[in-house]
Amino acid sequence: MKFLKLIPILFIFLGNHPYEKLVYAGSENPNSYRVLSSSNKKLSIANVEFYLEKGDDFIKKGKLDKAKDSFLDARKLAKQLASFYSDLNSAFKGTDARIPIEMQSKGKATLQILAETNKRLAALYIKNEKPEVAVPLLIETIRIMSPDSSEGKEAYESLVQLGFVETEYKG
Repeated sequence: MKFLKLIPILFIFLGNHPYEKLVYAGSENPNSYRVLSSSNKKLSIANVEFYLEKGDDFIKKGKLDKAKDSFLDARKLAKQLASFYSDLNSAFKGTDARIPIEMQSKGKATLQILAETNKRLAALYIKNEKPEVAVPLLIETIRIMSPDSSEGKEAYESLVQLGFVETEYKG
């Protein structure tokens, strides 16, 4: 029995320290844990822009189906981002004014890129002789950007050219 009591003492003297390589909570770079704030962003406007550029490259190569898929990915991500920013904006109203201001700013930028995505996707559908698919995208652009914005005016002009509407917008 006395021998068993000596085992822990032997471990202490012989240097078997199982807790030597513990990970401590501190970090020299606190931003290393902010995964989405790095340049390799998955859930960001930069990634939406990447999909748009990829789609443009596919169009230059004549691969319209791949371009459409890339534009659809960009649109899906932009809509998700807009929804997330809107939800956060609503959740923090009345508690901390700084957060809704940031979310509103990011939401506007996301809607801007969503309008650009819709524009490119609608042009692709029109080129593929599917204007019935392009019309909802153009209407969504007008709804999210307003008819007075440059994007809204372009979208409405496309609707006029397609024959979906007849009245010219003078705004």
